[in-house]
Amino acid sequence: MTPGPVVPAAAEAVYVSKTLAKVFAAVPARPVAVLVDLGPAIGSNISYLGERVGCKIHVGDLYADLARHKRDGTFDRLPEFLGKRFTLSDGSVDAVLCWDLFDCLGPAAGGVLAKELIRLLRPGGLLLGFFGARASEETRYTKYFIEDESRLRYRFYMGAGCRRRVLQSRDIDTLFHDLQLSDSILMTPRLREVLFRKRESGPTVRSGPAAEHI
Repeated sequence: MTPGPVVPAAAEAVYVSKTLAKVFAAVPARPVAVLVDLGPAIGSNISYLGERVGCKIHVGDLYADLARHKRDGTFDRLPEFLGKRFTLSDGSVDAVLCWDLFDCLGPAAGGVLAKELIRLLRPGGLLLGFFGARASEETRYTKYFIEDESRLRYRFYMGAGCRRRVLQSRDIDTLFHDLQLSDSILMTPRLREVLFRKRESGPTVRSGPAAEHI
């Protein structure tokens, strides 16, 4: 189930990423690569990833899951839900785009989701997350539109039950302690990009290209 109608909270702006290009450069190097996008399904993003990056895309839209749990009064069950959310096989994913989702999760839910994403990543796979530096009581989330390998157009939307918390560097390191830190870049006083890589341990077999919801 998807969230109800949302209202833009601010005009669209363009954000220049320092790490997105590294993800896009690494993914095509894998045969029949698989990418998981935890954000909402955005047609232009799916087209870009499929045609320009050349990978199979799984769209998670966990923001819709957050909104549904908030609306149904089951937010406390989110950790249990996230533990069963992904049916993909261990080591079957080459890259994960988390966007700023972890800012919306409590420690328990965030820990469960991080564990699941680490399970999905193949050895050498990449995980990219954006982390804010300011907490907020506003229930909003962000849609990121991929313009090219380094530019993202974004807009804030009200909804998804997302009250932002601040994750310190040690909190992020704890969440992803099984991954190797590749880059941590403070892009603005409000936003940090963090790129992780799963340590190499062996090859993984993947299936053919397509775009799917998960």
